[in-house]
Amino acid sequence: MKVFLTGGSGFAGGAVLRRLVNDGHTVHALARSATAADAITSAGGLPVSGDLLDLVKPGSGPAWLQILGEVDAVVHSAAFMAFWGPDQVFVDRNLLPTRALYQAAVDARVKRFVLVSAASVSTGTNHDHTVDENSDTGKANIAYSRVKLRTEQELLVLPHGNTSLVVIRPPFLWGQGMTHTLQGFIDSVEAGRFSWIDGGRHMVDFCHVDNLAYIITLALDRGDHGLICYVTDGSPRPARDFFTPLLATRGIDVSAANSVPRAVASPLATLMQTAAKARRSATAPPLTPWIISFMGRDRVYDITRARLRLGYQPAITVEEGLRQMALSHTMGR
Repeated sequence: MKVFLTGGSGFAGGAVLRRLVNDGHTVHALARSATAADAITSAGGLPVSGDLLDLVKPGSGPAWLQILGEVDAVVHSAAFMAFWGPDQVFVDRNLLPTRALYQAAVDARVKRFVLVSAASVSTGTNHDHTVDENSDTGKANIAYSRVKLRTEQELLVLPHGNTSLVVIRPPFLWGQGMTHTLQGFIDSVEAGRFSWIDGGRHMVDFCHVDNLAYIITLALDRGDHGLICYVTDGSPRPARDFFTPLLATRGIDVSAANSVPRAVASPLATLMQTAAKARRSATAPPLTPWIISFMGRDRVYDITRARLRLGYQPAITVEEGLRQMALSHTMGR
């Protein structure tokens, strides 16, 4: 199969690129810089020079869109991700380019469009222990997630012609090569700001980047138009039991970290966020309602639909993923 991929030089997209190439697909991947093009080439992909923001500039559309006439499927994994900022930033940088790319794929009669969304579309006012695709998502408590849900909704009501849209919702992505998110935890520990909420006893769910890549390969030719699936490692566990060994792969010990009761942390997070917004801070405060939702509330994602409709079974276990990360860190020293 010939596939057009966005985000192929990034953490998640890079794993998707490697998996697709290893499975024998020809992958044309969007590259907005020479560095990105080199990374795509090294992984066996064919770089396509361009930027998603080209899609929202005045004019008839960027020249690189011509590649859509040559491919069978589009995998859209690229996104601007941040835990802070107004909705409009994410509308401009994520929703509008995604909608334009989808419409271009429909016009080009691409058979399949796989959208990487986010499980956090239901992280906010939904306080359920376990959610699935039929759960009321409620209202997400960060703009990134609110706009992700809006993007899903807008694409699903657009005319789709011969193009089938499948939406994949992973939660916290982790694995070898993760940098930004893990570094945020490390910085917090080294600055003395890291604390568990309620002793780290709340359940968290997560998805190894290779498991995301695997379900995307399944979604290339399975699932009806409009299918939405959560995807995880199928191994939720208390936050302490996941993040302690995860950070240990980088030599960071949080086993004796302090703990703050959620009853204290939650109102403090709301106060800090309100104050930061009032002064129009460009950066998030150390504690936000998002962190409370993630680390101080039980959340499991039911992946039954992914198993039944796409034939998904996790391709890599948590233990194997941690072993790979620890080995990579040791060899990189």
